[in-house]
Amino acid sequence: GAAVEAARAAQAEQSESERLYAWFDEVFEANLARSPMYQTYLGRKTDYDRWNDASPEFEAESYEIGQANLAHMRENFDFDALDESAQLSWRLFEYDAERSEAGWRWRDHGYTFTPRSGPHMNTPTFLINNHRVGSQAHAEAYVSRLEGIGEVIDTLTSQAEARAANGVTLPLFAYPRLTASARSQLTGAPFEEGAEDSALFADFKSKVDALEIDDAAKADLIMRAEDALLNVYVPAMERYLAALDRMEAISDDRAGVWKLPNGEAAYAASLAQFTTIPDMTAEQIHERGLAEVERIHGEMREIMAEVGFEGSVQDFFAYMRTAEQFQLPNTPEGRQEYLDRATAVIDHVMEVAPAYFDTLPEAPLEVRAVEAWREATATGAFYNQPALDGSRPGYYYVNLSQMQDNPTYLLESLSLHEGAPGHHFQIALTQELEDVPMFQRFAWNSAYGEGWALYTEWLGKEMGFYEDPYSDFGRLSYEVFRAARLVVDTGIHHYQWTREQAIDYMLESTPMTEGDITPEVERYIVWPGQAVSYKTGMMFIQDLLFHAQEELGDEFTWGGFHDAVLTAGPLPLPMLEERVNAWIATVKAG
Repeated sequence: GAAVEAARAAQAEQSESERLYAWFDEVFEANLARSPMYQTYLGRKTDYDRWNDASPEFEAESYEIGQANLAHMRENFDFDALDESAQLSWRLFEYDAERSEAGWRWRDHGYTFTPRSGPHMNTPTFLINNHRVGSQAHAEAYVSRLEGIGEVIDTLTSQAEARAANGVTLPLFAYPRLTASARSQLTGAPFEEGAEDSALFADFKSKVDALEIDDAAKADLIMRAEDALLNVYVPAMERYLAALDRMEAISDDRAGVWKLPNGEAAYAASLAQFTTIPDMTAEQIHERGLAEVERIHGEMREIMAEVGFEGSVQDFFAYMRTAEQFQLPNTPEGRQEYLDRATAVIDHVMEVAPAYFDTLPEAPLEVRAVEAWREATATGAFYNQPALDGSRPGYYYVNLSQMQDNPTYLLESLSLHEGAPGHHFQIALTQELEDVPMFQRFAWNSAYGEGWALYTEWLGKEMGFYEDPYSDFGRLSYEVFRAARLVVDTGIHHYQWTREQAIDYMLESTPMTEGDITPEVERYIVWPGQAVSYKTGMMFIQDLLFHAQEELGDEFTWGGFHDAVLTAGPLPLPMLEERVNAWIATVKAG
């Protein structure tokens, strides 16, 4: 009797989990159907001719759907009847909906356009990077998207103006940046007679050119694209530029969100969003940052002693910023050498990884230079995830346009962070998880994601990297840069620092150059709270590691710990802590 009962219970438990997963898939597909761009991003060719609806009405509708889904889940599924991993997925789904509810009242506090994001950058980049053309129909869809670009830009422009009327204006420094960026999109053919093709036009032409259709059909497509660029894109960008001037006229120099209505509470909400820790205050984060900067400077002084450098930490920074020995030549050969060295670091990681990781991503990782067409706007380095179907590897991109921006002493830590075991091990691995719903495989929170990548820079020391003291200094310079961000982000948005105060603090505390620091500080100004997620997440994962090592002693395994951290997708930090503690308990129970 008892065995039969148990079997029945097990069957019921499994089916409740399966029922929930089936529903999660329905929800994922329904949400996906509302986002043509995400469909394209996932390699699907459905709604290939359309952009996402950027209207506030659509946003409100999406929000209501999300809240209704949460209510539906709670009413129709029995949490206690789910297995452990389904319970985790339930809680993640719940967390996302609750986070969206907490953020809803602040939706009009965000900046629609920033020097890092907006239609002046996103729309062309999206088409060039994601809109593949394998047939005439795909090319037609590209033309339709060009014809629809004006509506997207106009919708976002009116949103920005509505917010500006309520005091949500960028600080004055940002407007010339936005204007210059928009103007640069309108350079080249067909915008200028006799010029080289603009990046967008060149992209469309080369994609059409590769098709096996007759020349008349190609010429027709190119003519229609040109028409859309001149008669839809240009006028919309002109309207956008005019709106920027109007917004600049009512803006001022104040940098922090404290200037907005309920700015203090808005910033607190932002910190909760980005750290995933509900009750961390700006004061705590600020103090923690100051303490970490101090501690890391101490470790840097040990390296200075080791290499026999006389002088202050700031003197050493000045030396490291300009020292010839860390510069590769600004030539094709110099760039190739950088790529070769970075690839060698990744190869070495792959050799030693099995000693530290039980589960490795299947997708390969390639090191690439950022393409010429986006060198000017791209950041220094970033990771691009592999295609879901395995058709494209993960890419670790480095911007090599100016070789003096890529000193060799930073090469190891950067490769570990953006490549392996950093973003690649975490993002590619999450995508490959088989028994996890799609929404969980594509989730992102920067406290976990960036925290992990920064943790792996530090883990590299354990894995045998940074044998060269200057390279170890490179690791510390990235860490002190993340620690200084804790100080600066809270400084700007809570303690009402000016942009100049923030830049001065970063210059004094980190070895970065003013050329690097200025856009960084400007990013913290327009993206409140995001910059604190990196170090917060890293320290959280380190604390979990130290706790696990202390609790388990000889029974501790790196592979087990990293599986606990990596194999459920990106979790909010408190849920990550529960998961690691559950792993510790399992190991103890033998």
